[in-house]
Amino acid sequence: MLRPIAADDAEAMQVMNADPEVMRYIGAGVPLTPAETEARTAKAAAHWDAYGWGVFAAVEVDTGTLVGWAALATPTFLPEILPVTELGWRMRRDRWGRGYAPEAARAAAGFAFGELGLDRVVSCIHAENAASIRVAAKLGMSLERETLIPGFEVPCKVFELKA
Repeated sequence: MLRPIAADDAEAMQVMNADPEVMRYIGAGVPLTPAETEARTAKAAAHWDAYGWGVFAAVEVDTGTLVGWAALATPTFLPEILPVTELGWRMRRDRWGRGYAPEAARAAAGFAFGELGLDRVVSCIHAENAASIRVAAKLGMSLERETLIPGFEVPCKVFELKA
């Protein structure tokens, strides 16, 4: 189940953000501190309040556990592709391999194309992140370009999905 992220989700989000394997291909590739997670979660919740879209908490229906997220965001870290909306996802490592990432991302894409009326989203994926590249393929995304993330010089593949 997807729902808007809330500021009090920070503790559950930290389960993912503190895991070096989960964070391996994100930004600088290092885990976040609890304070960083709290600040980012509060900012994401405020974005929902202000704009009505953003990060969705992915909640396991059977347990009620927050197991990850799917998000719509503006990828300001990659100016060469703007203006565009990015579709992203992240799951707890103990939930990998259950199909949650493509399920959550597909639902967020449906929101982007339906409620938001977008005609296109992209996903910026570290070139070595084979698991996320497989998720993009499951969503029917196609490779739009390969580039480097400025400031990190990290190789990135930009995948595109049209409505």
